[in-house]
Parts: sequence; C-alpha cells; structure tokens
Amino acid sequence: MSKLAVNLSMIFTEVPLIERFALARKHGFDHVEIQFPYELSVEQIRTQLEQHQLSLCLINAPAGDLMQGGLGLAGIPGREREFFHGIQQAARYATLLNVPSVNILSGKQPYDADLLPCLEVLSKNLKLACHILTDYHVQPVFEMVNGTDIPRFLIQNIAQAQDMLEAVNNPALKMQYDCYHMAMMGEDVLEGLQENIAQIGHIQFADCPNRHEPNTGSIAYDKIFYWLKHSSYQGYIAAEYKPSNHSEQSFAWKTQFFANIS
Repeated sequence: MSKLAVNLSMIFTEVPLIERFALARKHGFDHVEIQFPYELSVEQIRTQLEQHQLSLCLINAPAGDLMQGGLGLAGIPGREREFFHGIQQAARYATLLNVPSVNILSGKQPYDADLLPCLEVLSKNLKLACHILTDYHVQPVFEMVNGTDIPRFLIQNIAQAQDMLEAVNNPALKMQYDCYHMAMMGEDVLEGLQENIAQIGHIQFADCPNRHEPNTGSIAYDKIFYWLKHSSYQGYIAAEYKPSNHSEQSFAWKTQFFANIS
C-alpha cells in the first residue's frame, strides 16, 4: 500500500519551517517532504524527525535561481559545475536523513539558447545524478512542471518525460508525477498514472486550477485515489498544495480518501 505524506514547504506555512514538523504529526502524518530543506541543518531536521516520529521521504536537489524566476541548473549549459555541487549537497542530506528520493528540477530554456543543447545537458546531468545518488541508495526522480506556472520549463508533459527517460537509459531514474501539473498541461491525470505507473517514483497532488487541496477544483481525486489504493504502486503520495484557507482547516480530504493510510 502507498504511503501518505505532507509537503512542509507549501503547507503549514503560517509558521517557520522548523515548527511545521510538529503540525504534521498533530494532523496524523507519518511522512513529510520538503522542497528545499537547506535553510535548516541536517542536525536540526534530524531532531525534528526523531522528536515527532516522522520520516522525510523526498527533497529537491538545489535548483539555483529557479524559484526566484531564474533559469535553474539541471538543463542549463554552463551551469554543470553548480549542478554537480548541488547534487552532492542533496546526496549528503538524503544519506544522513534516510531520505529515499531526491527530485531534480530541469530548469528553463534560456531565450538565447536552442532546446536541443539544453536537453543534452539535462540528460548528462541526470545520468550524473543517477551515478551519485544510487551510490548512496537514493532514488533520483525528475518532475514535469506545467508551462503556465513556469514558462519554458524543459520537461512539461508525460511524452517529454518519457523521451528523457529513454535518453538517460538508467533504470534508477523515475518520474515524479504531480497531478496538478499534469492537469494544467491538459493531460488525463488518471490515464497518465495508469499508463506510466512502473516509471513513476513519487506522486504529488493538488487540485486544478488554483493548486488548492482536493475537492476545490476539477480533478476527480475520488477515482484517482481509489485506483492508486488498488494498484501496484508502493511509493509515497504527497499533499503539495496551497491551502485555500488556514492549513489546519484544509484536511477534509484526508479523512475522506485516506482513512486507512498513514
């Protein structure tokens, strides 16, 4: 059976990151994920995980300036050295905190660069990430991100992710499948899961189009969660949404869909 997690970078943001672990435990979560945990030391995170009996199931590799509107690292020619150091940092955090997966954000195509060289750099960097992370028994995943939220993102849809998996040709590499991003790209979210589940290493969810909690938009999560419950998927399913109100008032979906999953 899959395992339910909550994203501490987008939920419980009413308090500082270091205080969100306690709130995850208060609301019955056993697993958490953090997009970029590097504002806290390994020791600080470990203390919170141990104190609240939580596991950290996913972190992102450093992505440079991507979250501030820049290009990012993984698919940007000329930034390979910075990417290498970022993967090393992610591997250190993942190893010391027993994190099973690291997500790699592809970055954005520069206006003055052709697409093919960017994809070639991304492929090489993903191969490097596979080599480094698997040495530490950590699974690399990479994410499809919709082109509305991040224009010119290098990997936006399932077909592009499949092409990149073929180019990297390493069985350790999997997709991170975010239901919200796929809905924003016009993909059939459930069909995409069903057809690619063997190549998916981590799942995240939010409703569409406003990226709030389930039951606030157009995605039929009753069907998606029912299928996942009865599928072969054994990984994590993580709530990564912007609460429509206060975070602690946004968990009606948890009782409805995940009464028997922690």
